[in-house]
Amino acid sequence: MAAPKPQITNKTGRKVFCVKFQKEMYGLDEIPFDGHPLGAKVFENVSKEAWGLWLEQMKMIMNEYRLNLGTREAQEFLLKQMEEYFWGAGSAMPPGYVPDTEKKEA
Repeated sequence: MAAPKPQITNKTGRKVFCVKFQKEMYGLDEIPFDGHPLGAKVFENVSKEAWGLWLEQMKMIMNEYRLNLGTREAQEFLLKQMEEYFWGAGSAMPPGYVPDTEKKEA
């Protein structure tokens, strides 16, 4: 029998109504992208658990699109994908993207 999944908490005890899970959950401890309006929006509306899922999605996007985050274009693209992930239709998968699980089965 699988062990129960541990609850994700934060240092401050601060909770938010998570836009991704549509329920009250522990929020982030710090504002991401401090000084950027999207960072404040994430801080107020995204749970720590949803943020962790985004970080995994972001890694995939960065690798599949081969983004160079040293360029303003790549940074803006990634921020747009994050906004879509939380408040839109979801982040864009690269053309021809095949998830690792499907690659292993082939």
